Order: sequence, then structure tokens, then C-alpha cells
Amino acid sequence: MPRPAHSKAPSYSWIRRLATPYLPGYRAAAEARGALRGYRFFAHGAPRTRTQSGFFVGYLIDPANHEFLRPQTPECIVFAFIEPVGSASYCRLVTAEGSLLHRTAKYIVCLTHRPPRFAWSENQAVVLARHFSMRAWPAEKHQHYSRNFFIETLAWLVRSGLVRKLASEASLSGGRARSIERKK
Repeated sequence: MPRPAHSKAPSYSWIRRLATPYLPGYRAAAEARGALRGYRFFAHGAPRTRTQSGFFVGYLIDPANHEFLRPQTPECIVFAFIEPVGSASYCRLVTAEGSLLHRTAKYIVCLTHRPPRFAWSENQAVVLARHFSMRAWPAEKHQHYSRNFFIETLAWLVRSGLVRKLASEASLSGGRARSIERKK
């Protein structure tokens, strides 16, 4: 049985080239499993530690595991992620009073005067997300409109300082993990 037109996964190979200038120092990895299609951009310190942080730029094609965002798939989506939820880094970067992500969420909401606004999710790996349904868009305009959405959203993340600060935090976390391992 054919899938409905609105659930078809859009092409995403061009996203890496578009997002890379906004996310310098992040390592891109294609994401084509589950509900997401696009690229995760990992902060450089992340692979050396159990904690991974960075950004996802792409499409949400199924609401599974993302119901907390109340999506209307298919959607274009950009989000900051910290994994695993509940780790020491997650607590420091997300749940602690005055944390980097919490301060950024408060600030970036002020930057976005019109919908879609950024959504804050404290107990999820997807911490700060901006997403928009493509259902009403003509299929031939999906890439064009989502490109505009990605550029606008990434520019706000850069302006907020989150791109630079999250990369810096990942470097510090990786350094802390290496020094702890050497002491053992």
C-alpha cells in the first residue's frame, strides 16, 4: 500500500552543506533511521565521553518518540540535544539552575517574535527545538521553504551563542573525562 504524500521523506543530502558554516567545529553524521532524516552535528569533545551533545538539522517524518513536541508530520526541525538524559553533563547543561541550555532557551524565545517559536523540553534528549509542519506546503517547495527555515533557525542559534558555548562545554567535558581516566 503506498504511503500518503504527506508522510514521504524529503531529500536531505543538501542539508549538511547548508548547516556546516553555521556549526563550525561540529562533526556531521547522517541520520536516516526512525523518525528523523537529516544530520546530527556532534560537538568535538563528545565522542571521547559517554555524553553526546550537538544539533540536529533535518526532517521529522513520524511523531514516534517525539510526541512531547506535538508534531504534525512531516516537519522540518532543528534541535539541540544532550544525551544521555540524567547524566552529570545533562544535569549541568540542562536541569541545573542557571544552566547553559535553560538560559539560552529564555533568551532565544525573546528572539523569535513569530511562530514557530523554540520549544523547551527539560527531561528529553531533545532539549531546545524549533519545528514546523510542511503539510500545507506544495511538495515542489519543500526543499526551498525548509532551507529558509533552517537558515533562519541556525542563525538564531548562532546569535544566541549556543553553538559556540555548547562546543566549548563539550571540549571541557572531554578534557575532564580524560584527566579522570588518567588518575585511575
